[in-house]
Amino acid sequence: MYICRYTIDKNSIRIGFVDHNQVYDITARFPSITAFLRWTIGRTDAGSALRQALQGTAPTAPLSSVTLLRPTDDQEIWAAGVTYERSRAAREEESAQSGIYDRVYSAARPEVFFKATPSRVVGPMEPVAIRSDATWNVPEPELALVMNPAKELIGYTIGNDMSSRDIEGENPLYLPQAKMYGRCCAVGPMIALAEHIPDGKDLTISIEIQRTGTVVFAGSVHTSKIVRSFAELLDYLGRDNLFPAGVLLLTGTGIVPGDDFTLESGDSVSISIDGIGTLHNPVIRGGV
Repeated sequence: MYICRYTIDKNSIRIGFVDHNQVYDITARFPSITAFLRWTIGRTDAGSALRQALQGTAPTAPLSSVTLLRPTDDQEIWAAGVTYERSRAAREEESAQSGIYDRVYSAARPEVFFKATPSRVVGPMEPVAIRSDATWNVPEPELALVMNPAKELIGYTIGNDMSSRDIEGENPLYLPQAKMYGRCCAVGPMIALAEHIPDGKDLTISIEIQRTGTVVFAGSVHTSKIVRSFAELLDYLGRDNLFPAGVLLLTGTGIVPGDDFTLESGDSVSISIDGIGTLHNPVIRGGV
C-alpha cells in the first residue's frame, strides 16, 4: 500500500493510492500530500482504511502507465548524520581525523540537520545535481521516514542526500554548502505506508551508479546497522519544531564510495529499498 503523486497527461498532478500495482485516484479527497498527511493524524490504519473505502471502485490506471512525481509537496526534508559506522569512518577520514564525527556517533544527541526546502527536491527520473564548485561529490542512499504534522511516523520512502565531500571535509562549518543547493535531494518513487513495512530496521538498501552504460559503483547495507532508533531520531527532530505540512527525515547512509570515486555529469544513480521500490536519477553539474 502506497501513496504517490503522479500524472497521466502531464497537465494535472494527481494523488494516488497504490494497491497491487493499481493506482486509485484519491485527489478529490486529498488534493495534496499535505492534506493526506493531515488526515493520518491519530491513525494507525491509513492504508487499510483507504483500501476499505475504495472497495468496489475501479482503479484509475495500472502503476506502469503513470508518470510518478516526487511524493512530497510542501514538506521540508531533514536528515540525520553519522548513524552508521561506515559514515562515521568516512566523515573522520575526510575531516583529517578531527574527532567530531567520532564524538557525535556516540553522543546522546544525534546529528540532525536541515537538508532541503521543497523547491530543492526532485523526484523519480529528474536530475540531481553536483555542485559546480566541488570536485568530490557522492550520492548518499538513505531510508526516509515520513512524518505527519502530529510527528507520527506514517510511512517510508527512498532519499538521495547528495553531498560534496571536499567542501564538508575542508571545514565542518561548510556542511550547509556541501548539502543544501538546487537539486540536492531526490525522494521517491512513492510513500510506502507503515502498515506495508513491518519493520523499517529490517530492510536492505542498494545503490548502483552507471556511467556510459557501465556500472562504476554498487553497494548495499541493511538498516539494522543504523545505531539509533527511529523513535529517537524523530524525537530530536520534533523538539521545539513545528511541521504543519509534515516532514521527511533521511536516516543516514551506510554506503560510501571509496575516496577515489566522484560523481560526474551524465552518471545515473539508482537506489532500491525492499518493499519501497527504486529511485532513478540522472546527474547534472550545477543545480540552477
